[in-house]
Amino acid sequence: MNKINFDSLEKAILQLEAGIFQAQQHVQDELMRDGVIQRFEYTMDLAWKMLQRFLKVELQVEEYALRSKKDIFREAARLQIIDDAESWINYYEARNETSHDYDTVKAQNVYAQVLLFLPDVKKLLVKLNAH
Repeated sequence: MNKINFDSLEKAILQLEAGIFQAQQHVQDELMRDGVIQRFEYTMDLAWKMLQRFLKVELQVEEYALRSKKDIFREAARLQIIDDAESWINYYEARNETSHDYDTVKAQNVYAQVLLFLPDVKKLLVKLNAH
């Protein structure tokens, strides 16, 4: 069986990390913050899709157990691939928050979630690559 390639997730994480670093150098720059949020959205999408694929292909989790993103995160937590399903559910909800309605307060709240997300997605990549 071919091992799943996580290079695109790794690259997205590195880009997100670089974006956060730049944004922290320019705290008042909303454009920088917004760029980080876009990188977060992309990285979050890759992360849950890779996680879903990993659960199906590598761990042979049945399709019925992965019907929703919440199911994916709960199953991944149960199998100790991620530490906390609720955190990942919150990240996904934050990811969706900015795609429906965008204002400064929402952007600041999502950015705060991004800072929490980065170490968790890095841990996820380590666990996925370890299998």
